[in-house]
Amino acid sequence: MNTDELNESAEPAPQNDRSSEFERQPVPKNALLGFKSFIGMYAGEHCAGTELMIGPLFVAAGVSAFDLVMGLIVGNLLAVLSWMFLCAPIATRTRLTLYYQLEKICGRNLVTLYNLANGVMFCFLAGAMITVSATAVGVWFKFPMPELNDLYPNSVGWVLAVLAVGALISIVAAYGYQTVAKFANIAAPWMVLVFLAFGFVGLRDFINATGAEIHSLGDIWHLAKTEIWKGGEPLEGKVKFTFWHVMFFAWFCNMAMHVGMSDLSVFRYAKKSWYGVASATGMYVGHFMAWISAAILYAYQLHQDPANTDVLPGPLAFRAAGLVGLFCVIIAGWTTANPTIYRAGLAFQAIIPKTSRFTVTLITGAVATLAGLFPAIAMQLLDFVAFYGMILMPMGAVIFVDFWLIKRFGLQSSYAERSGKLFNWAAGLAWFVAFGVCCILVKFANVQIFFVSLPGWFVAAFVYIIVSMVYQKKIRPVAPEV
Repeated sequence: MNTDELNESAEPAPQNDRSSEFERQPVPKNALLGFKSFIGMYAGEHCAGTELMIGPLFVAAGVSAFDLVMGLIVGNLLAVLSWMFLCAPIATRTRLTLYYQLEKICGRNLVTLYNLANGVMFCFLAGAMITVSATAVGVWFKFPMPELNDLYPNSVGWVLAVLAVGALISIVAAYGYQTVAKFANIAAPWMVLVFLAFGFVGLRDFINATGAEIHSLGDIWHLAKTEIWKGGEPLEGKVKFTFWHVMFFAWFCNMAMHVGMSDLSVFRYAKKSWYGVASATGMYVGHFMAWISAAILYAYQLHQDPANTDVLPGPLAFRAAGLVGLFCVIIAGWTTANPTIYRAGLAFQAIIPKTSRFTVTLITGAVATLAGLFPAIAMQLLDFVAFYGMILMPMGAVIFVDFWLIKRFGLQSSYAERSGKLFNWAAGLAWFVAFGVCCILVKFANVQIFFVSLPGWFVAAFVYIIVSMVYQKKIRPVAPEV
């Protein structure tokens, strides 16, 4: 069945139900969105307040200017290609949420376990975004804020700020993807300009502080190599970053979304699969320009006071752009947490499908807000991003194999739906074994967590195929596709 046939056979979208998100049916043709919606969403989601935490990582890790720039160019390109050729083609052919797609493959019991893990991970991630926005509110209203090495909230003002920001984010997310996309489209262009301004302000301050004479791009590049990304020893407790570290980090920091297929739930609304290229706005505006701008601000902070190694997004933005910088951090946190809470709400709603998605998303937002009260989550954000990608990645391999390859081996796709099984052990073992292999590589082979998910994906695909051959032996094989 082609995409047009699928959409024409689907039920029309209820015109009076703004909370309908087609959780258990294909998105109908009259609910599809144009290219512009995805440009705004990805630019807004990935040009976020957390970029002011991630960018300084590269400075702290002692990366060189060449390794940083080339690593970001290549890594972000691989991320865009992953959205375009792994995620979006399946999304626009099935037009199902990640969770309903997995239910057809894995069975109700296994997908419930996955949805629980997925939803919890997204809640903690959204909580970190709320934390970032609250640091800007803290500068604005001058209440005591926890630093990133603190574990618990340390003032009533902090608690109230997190609760207020979390409530606003949750309400926007609860109104559904179209509201999330509209919010991002309104905020993204302005945020991009502010992040660009951060970079120019940082460069101006460096030029004034060092007395460098800038007459060409070559002079700027020399300043970058000698003052910003020096390529020396990392700060204490940090791992030395090379081109490969930067490339794999840029590629896999959103692994759960593209390789892990979480954005099936987003691109099911796309009219064409090539809309996956819209992710480039997030990668090259957020994960290139914004990371570099944030790194420049942090490098200047260290230039002024080498002992000041704190990374607090609110104060960092305030020093660069005053109140405009603070407002940018708050809004940037919103545009990132909105789709994250939306995804988490879909995960939990798939566990309890009879409950309103609107209600579930509001509850999910409350959980994320509670997580945002604790700065320890934001403090460990980079390791957490790599960890949650590693957890969710194997199921992306299962979906890819089940959609494109499984019939070539004479096996059934959507096995749980066809057989009535509640737990597809082929998919379950693919998930558990791949995750276990990744953990072994990190724990016993001392492979850094950024590098283990790529081999883990192939382990999951291989295990799913091999175990399916045994598990489906009582099912009459289908003819291999030509």
